[in-house]
Amino acid sequence: MRAGERNGLTDVEGLRVGHAAVSGPGARSGTTVVLAPPGGAVAGVDVRGAAPGTRETDLLDPVATVQRVHAVTLSGGSAFGLDAASGVMARLERDGEGFPVPGAVVPIVPAAVVFDLGRGGDPRVRPTAGTGAAAYDDAHAGPVAQGSVGAGTGAVSGGLRGGVGSASAVLADGTTVAALVVLNSAGAAADPATGEVYGARHGLPGEFTTGVAPALAPPERLTALYEGHVNPLGTATTLVVVGTDATLDKAGCTRLATMAHDGLARSISPVHTIRDGDCAFALATGTRAVPDVAGVFALQAAAAEVTARAVAHALLAAEPAPDRPSYTSLVVAR
Repeated sequence: MRAGERNGLTDVEGLRVGHAAVSGPGARSGTTVVLAPPGGAVAGVDVRGAAPGTRETDLLDPVATVQRVHAVTLSGGSAFGLDAASGVMARLERDGEGFPVPGAVVPIVPAAVVFDLGRGGDPRVRPTAGTGAAAYDDAHAGPVAQGSVGAGTGAVSGGLRGGVGSASAVLADGTTVAALVVLNSAGAAADPATGEVYGARHGLPGEFTTGVAPALAPPERLTALYEGHVNPLGTATTLVVVGTDATLDKAGCTRLATMAHDGLARSISPVHTIRDGDCAFALATGTRAVPDVAGVFALQAAAAEVTARAVAHALLAAEPAPDRPSYTSLVVAR
């Protein structure tokens, strides 16, 4: 197994990623959109957190009628941020992408949000439909911008800055699987006692230059930050979009989303708590053949691995804020 060319979600041919941030005084939030190829992608979802904020997830049930989605929207702003998906829908309708109905199309855009209200100082400043439209306009197939961008702009993880991370893998048979994560967890993505980044344990050779060995950040600072980081109920969440070029049905995509949660469990401790709304989506573009049993096994195993690696990239790419250090700022300051 090796990383794709960009080591990100856009290594899955046809997927595009865009980010937009809310601007103005008191703002620290934003939106990330993952666009499917023309005609959409088969999708599934698995919600494991106890406090989710979601939209259009019921239609991803394998027994539901709609088979394809046209985008997935991830946003800050708590439940208010779900409005960002309306901007993505408007852009898709303009471009003729959607579920065909008489005389029109209805874009299918599942969405999920993280809590970041007030992280920049003003809880009334949050993503809107306009933010979603801006993220759509930014979407491209190049390298995925990571760190304190898009839906990860106001993210916090275990007392440190969180953010967006991505990683990919190309399997022995040529299948690509990749993940994009918005890390905004109550639990820690680095061991408070040693500074080790949990997800970096799953890195490919040469992928992580920091975070693999223990004690790379001052343990006393990490412990104090983690113990002092109190999330009221429902004020944390980590989101995942896993993509693959394999041909899968909705049940197969749902199982792939389930495996992404295994990656969260390897890279965040604790996860899926009463304070989190953790949610994973999976998209299959279907440009490769239906995998056999061995291929499905390898694909599912890799989905967990790329998710864990994406969490590590999110933590390591995050930028410090005036009121919140990042992991790397503690390493440099040591």
